[in-house]
Amino acid sequence: MKIISAGIAGAAGYTGGELIRILLNHPYVILNSLLSRSSAGKRIDSVHMDLVGVTDMCFTDKLYGRHDVLFLCMGHGQSRRFLEDNDISESTKIIDLSNDFRLSATSTFGSRKFIYGLPEMNAVDIIRARNVANPGCFATAIQLGLLPLANSQLIREVYTTGITGSTGAGQSLTETSHFSWRANNIQAYKTHTHQHIGEVMQSIQKLQLVPEKVAINFVPWRGDFTRGIFTTSQMKCSLPLEEIITIHNEYYNDAPFVRLATEPIFLKQVVNTNKCLIHYERVADHLIIHTALDNLIKGASGQAVQNMNFMFDYDDDEGLKLKAGYF
Repeated sequence: MKIISAGIAGAAGYTGGELIRILLNHPYVILNSLLSRSSAGKRIDSVHMDLVGVTDMCFTDKLYGRHDVLFLCMGHGQSRRFLEDNDISESTKIIDLSNDFRLSATSTFGSRKFIYGLPEMNAVDIIRARNVANPGCFATAIQLGLLPLANSQLIREVYTTGITGSTGAGQSLTETSHFSWRANNIQAYKTHTHQHIGEVMQSIQKLQLVPEKVAINFVPWRGDFTRGIFTTSQMKCSLPLEEIITIHNEYYNDAPFVRLATEPIFLKQVVNTNKCLIHYERVADHLIIHTALDNLIKGASGQAVQNMNFMFDYDDDEGLKLKAGYF
């Protein structure tokens, strides 16, 4: 199996740190450049202290050498600027973890066309892609709960709530990410205006024949924990639960990281893994879909590695056989 060289731009943040951890243990990847202008010259384990004793690499202020794949782990709006400011070889495949290229209207940069990197929907396109836009964390959780239903033309109006840990806000401190604010606290934010709604709608419109009748009403929440996302979507549906489960199993037949749970799910089952658990309930004429995943793994860095595996013809789960931090 071919060994590839990988670089990470924005390697000092949460997603960059998780990528380093995963790729250091990937059997077919050699890490080359770990770019962070704010931490250039520092040892990796002085910032990502979970890597003490694992690597003696240092952050750099620019890219060095050849890269088969480059991960962009910078803030939203910065990936496009990075590509403008740096001459990246056309032979280098790019996986962007920001929202700069996720929507079809903004998916092109020069000669680079970014494919939306949701493996459970776009596997064929990702395999052939040279550039991938990694989905958002909330968008991943919501979509994985809705894709089988959209594929069966069942989505009309959906009401979704979702709660995320503090790492979803990134590493830079803000008023709502301080421990003293988060502890024993919860808050709704960006009601019906969250940036990930556009991704969800785009995917549903790709699958459904009547996309004009679809509405996603999403209320996100900030939670009193560090990592993980739990979403609950509700919609009217007349099909019995057994048929819904059949639809789910047929759609996710070849999706190793999406798992159907027969019992109520919770975050500790998925934190530190690339899994997404889904649990369905029926109440009268309403179908309720619960999803749980790790926002930094399946919602970001793990999914990025999954996309890399597709792009370089590795097994889906290569480097991603991770155990949940259950206890």
